[in-house]
Amino acid sequence: MKALIALLTAFYTVFVGIFSIGLTAEAPTDNSDFEPVIRFTVASDTHTKVFVPERTKRIQKTFLMGYAIAEESKTYNKLDAALFVGDVTDRGFYNQFADFNAAVKTVKKDETQLLAVAAKSHDSGMHDKKSLDAIECLTGMDSDFHTVINGFHFIGISTCQTDDVMYEEYQRTWLKEELDKASKDDPSKPIFLMHHEHVSGTVYGSTEVDRWGTEYFKDIISQYPQIVDFSGHSHYPLNDPRSIWQGEFTAVGTGALNYAEFTIDGERPIHPDGYKDDAQIWVVEVDKNNRVRLRGIDLLTDSVLCEYIVNNPADAQKRQYTPEQQEAKTSAPQFETLKFTKIEQKNGELNFTFDAAKSTDDYPVFLYRFIVYDKDGNEISSSYIVDKNWTANCYETITNSVTASAGDTLKVYAENAYGMRSEPLIYTVK
Repeated sequence: MKALIALLTAFYTVFVGIFSIGLTAEAPTDNSDFEPVIRFTVASDTHTKVFVPERTKRIQKTFLMGYAIAEESKTYNKLDAALFVGDVTDRGFYNQFADFNAAVKTVKKDETQLLAVAAKSHDSGMHDKKSLDAIECLTGMDSDFHTVINGFHFIGISTCQTDDVMYEEYQRTWLKEELDKASKDDPSKPIFLMHHEHVSGTVYGSTEVDRWGTEYFKDIISQYPQIVDFSGHSHYPLNDPRSIWQGEFTAVGTGALNYAEFTIDGERPIHPDGYKDDAQIWVVEVDKNNRVRLRGIDLLTDSVLCEYIVNNPADAQKRQYTPEQQEAKTSAPQFETLKFTKIEQKNGELNFTFDAAKSTDDYPVFLYRFIVYDKDGNEISSSYIVDKNWTANCYETITNSVTASAGDTLKVYAENAYGMRSEPLIYTVK
């Protein structure tokens, strides 16, 4: 196994190196006074596919962004770890694991520890049952691991090799034992946990409707308020305010390095225009007071999409990001002017253009909803366009068309992630 991975890695390293020439990352401006004592990146769903250089470049840029931010720091200049939270490959083949490894080898410094887990999604289950062996070869660690970096505990859980079983009972026992060890070491420090599927009932993408969640470890994790739990699988954007959750513990959705996805109005999967233009990671730092700083980065534009500071994850009485608190902090978007910039009627179609709405809080506009009413005020049709909110380049103007007859009225609303609507743009068909 090791010899095969090494041989394939050597081959793919040449290919990856050629196509990554000139690849750089620019650290976003940081004017904060946060002084970290540890720094790491978190990414998931890389879906490495051989001879698809765009995907390996995003893996490389994850490291380059971490190093760029470290170099710009006034107080702490290391990137201590890089976490990859499952679905590192597209089909679980050895050559795809080797391709992932080649991408890492071209950029990773000795100071940075690679922490990765395998998922029974794209990494295994469908094809290669030896994915756990492969991930162990790449990282040099067990597929379920517990390691300590700068005094902080990191625990990772991979899915098992047994057919039709996501996790096995021994993993629950092992997790409880390792969490007890970490908690006993210093109960005031955050414990960083990583696994592929969201814990059910936590972040965006984890409900029964979304179907990206798991209950398997929830009862155990809920016993440790200091846990900061990273999970992916859904590809739902990390800068959506619902992608950070606090309750019994803290949960954080990791977005994806390869395409964005949504549940909207109870329907999934939703893939809006441009959904493949997606490469999101977290850069995570902790200071001496155990404050955790999370910066969501758009790797395609080297931009900060969102930022959170969790003051003390271990203090369950002072949660800042419960669903109720998150929703209370948001507000409806606004249009600067309640006018269409262009509108025309043609053969029963209403074609129109308008300037994008502005967010009134720290979160992007989620979508634009188009509702047509008849002359009696009855709703005839409803549709939407998702704003390109998973990148730093949201739409500046929106163009769309709806079917409408004389006497019908079109209303256009901008909505945030919680369904709060702006004042509408209104047009009545003549």
